[in-house]
Amino acid sequence: MDKTEYIHKHKMRTDEEKRKLTTRLKKIEGQVRGIIKMVDNDDYCPKILTQVSAINNALNSFNKELLACHIKNCVKVDIENGDERAVEEFTKMINKLMR
Repeated sequence: MDKTEYIHKHKMRTDEEKRKLTTRLKKIEGQVRGIIKMVDNDDYCPKILTQVSAINNALNSFNKELLACHIKNCVKVDIENGDERAVEEFTKMINKLMR
């Protein structure tokens, strides 16, 4: 499956899913803005690196949340509808995430 095959797919998220995901992203956005200020203020490198590590952890948590939604909804529904390509797409996606 190439990139163009899933570009046109859409996922209708529940209001709760959207709320959880956007809340996480807004927190990450705030953390990034904080790092920009730290750089502008010439903060000490280890202090900035600690904050970058926190952002990486927050992005990993976001990925876990989105991945769980994808498995419980998209992959499950596709398989139930007889679309076995969902397994191949999921496998490729995991390989990209784990690079």
